[in-house]
Amino acid sequence: MRVLFLGDVMGRAGRRAVSTALPVLRRAWRLDFVVVNGENATGGMGLSPDHAKGLFEAGADCVTLGDHAFDQRAMRDFSSVEPRILRPLNLAKSGAPGQGARVYEAPGGRKVLVAQVLGQVFMKQPYADPFSAIEPVLRTYPRGGQVQAVIVDIHCEATSEKTAMGHWCDGRASLVVGTHTHIPTADAQILGGGTAYQSDAGMCGDYDSVIGMHKDEPMRRFITGMANTRFTPALGAATVSGVYVETEDLTGRALRVEMVRLGGRLAQSGPAPLPELDWGTDTAGP
Repeated sequence: MRVLFLGDVMGRAGRRAVSTALPVLRRAWRLDFVVVNGENATGGMGLSPDHAKGLFEAGADCVTLGDHAFDQRAMRDFSSVEPRILRPLNLAKSGAPGQGARVYEAPGGRKVLVAQVLGQVFMKQPYADPFSAIEPVLRTYPRGGQVQAVIVDIHCEATSEKTAMGHWCDGRASLVVGTHTHIPTADAQILGGGTAYQSDAGMCGDYDSVIGMHKDEPMRRFITGMANTRFTPALGAATVSGVYVETEDLTGRALRVEMVRLGGRLAQSGPAPLPELDWGTDTAGP
């Protein structure tokens, strides 16, 4: 199975880049399943139902969220009726709308489990233990058994915690990939048990920025310690960042993993040949 995971979509620039690139990538790489982290897609803070629909129209099969899951209030109701939206398993002790894990259909009758957990280290809220949260899900849906692939999105700050989650899921997940920091790491690999791993997929957004935000206000706060205005997403040329994985249906093992970086400012990478993309012109919206 050919799987693409795209990192945090950041504001208008990120949405536009994904809408441009993903339909082309689905055809060029013959993708079977696509997961997109969309928790910053609306103005850098959460995801609106309309923008979620735009990601689905571009070719996402599943959209994961994160600690900003419900910054857009309308997402609370939308996530309860849209099964392709996933919020973290351990977002709240009880009562959180939507689901944190779900099995999806892929071409040929194959099944893909997608799950998301929030980390605890350096996070603003004391979320529940992500390792305990993911354990019963992995036991219920064994890789190569009930499902042909298992994808785990670990949304957190610390690379050490993400790495630990990779090893915790090794042999049981097809892919464990980190989100949240907006900076792609260079450690894409296949662990000993056949689990593809990357500490952070990076963001789909403008890298001429401070993790996707226009540079001036974050720099002012670092230098002076005082806020002057709100953070606003940078709107320059965006890079589509993520990870590409090929899995074996019989076992769910990862056979190949490659970092994906297309467009924008970063060095380009991905399965060869890299498709040519027409990035077009900007569109309105936050």
